[in-house]
Amino acid sequence: MASPSTPPSSSWVILGSIPRVSTAADVGDASVALTAPPRVSILTVSPRVFPNPPTPHFFPFVLAADPSGMLLLQANLRCTPTREAIDRPYTKSVSWKLDDRRYFVLDATTCSAFQLPDPAATILHQALLGLVVSPGGGGHYMVAELQPIVGMDTATLLCFSSEVGEWVEKHVHYPLPPRPWAAICVLSHLGRLWWVDISWGVITCDPFADEPVLGFIPLPAERVLKCREGWGVADKYRCVGVSGAKLRFVDLYPRSECAPNVAVWTLADPESKEWTLEHEARFTEIWADESYQATGLPNKIPVLALIHPRNPDVVYFFLEEHLFGVDVRALKVVECEVYGLVAPPSCCIASRFVRAWELPRALSSGNDTIIPSPVFVSVFCWNWTDGINLAEETYTRPYKPSPGDYHLVGDFRQTFIG
Repeated sequence: MASPSTPPSSSWVILGSIPRVSTAADVGDASVALTAPPRVSILTVSPRVFPNPPTPHFFPFVLAADPSGMLLLQANLRCTPTREAIDRPYTKSVSWKLDDRRYFVLDATTCSAFQLPDPAATILHQALLGLVVSPGGGGHYMVAELQPIVGMDTATLLCFSSEVGEWVEKHVHYPLPPRPWAAICVLSHLGRLWWVDISWGVITCDPFADEPVLGFIPLPAERVLKCREGWGVADKYRCVGVSGAKLRFVDLYPRSECAPNVAVWTLADPESKEWTLEHEARFTEIWADESYQATGLPNKIPVLALIHPRNPDVVYFFLEEHLFGVDVRALKVVECEVYGLVAPPSCCIASRFVRAWELPRALSSGNDTIIPSPVFVSVFCWNWTDGINLAEETYTRPYKPSPGDYHLVGDFRQTFIG
């Protein structure tokens, strides 16, 4: 990956979730072109990691970016559709296997890629899988998936430990009422994993514990959505991230026809489960400022991207191929660039397609001073279709596929009692 002798100009980067796939067979497993925000850093993986041409239905995807330099990546490959029996406690059903899912842990500091072995149990969904580095050090980590069963008071924590080298199942008490868990991502924070449902709340636990205990932290009561409300679009308007060493919830979900406000909430103490509203701003006020007018962007509600991992006042948004940062407290635009993602097209963009990645010392400048990005010229402005085969080959499926929408991959149906 990036050479430690040529660190980027920032201690953190915005990493695109969908990597490029190299066509060269003799390259390393992965490399990343690091550049200072708000420009997007792009990961490239080798044919060994993703051997097929990527398409809108089958593509690699970064699930987690850890400050240790480790990345968790899913390679979703095409396969011949086959019927599979699902036989789990309290759940017996038949499902279609429509893809071949492989999982890798990439280490940016050693340029290595490790393919996780297939567990005996099924990994259900990419949005339920997270990575956390061992607080004991030694370069060890845990990859874990939370597998709830709606209507049951128990769940399974499927864990892979790099120290043990195999998957194990841990059974945990599930403290939530019978409502589907609409996972969007899993964060690593304070040595724990945090499963995020941006319509409802956050589940957290220490997967290293012999007997993990799940804790549930609901979103602020006035921000909780109804079951299935916002499915498929909520991550255009909401995200949960770590900023300033605390968990933050950013919300601009529209509740009326009026222009929504952008609000930043802080979970100062996870044990108290209390969110504090830090600041809230009207877009009409942001649009009226000279800093926004200087961008040349229209007065249009943007798509939420992420929160600055060091400065919780700054929130990033997508709009018309641009990624811009707003100091919500000061109502000013502080950064604006063409974002240059590999995929998806702007009509499908959402917060899940970028990751705020705090870099390890070996890859960063080691300070908070952000050197301005290189002068933007056309050579850096790749079209989103580069590296994605839009002429996706058709093949027999048990049902007609929907248009390529770069969807989250998995099967939440397996989490219901069958």
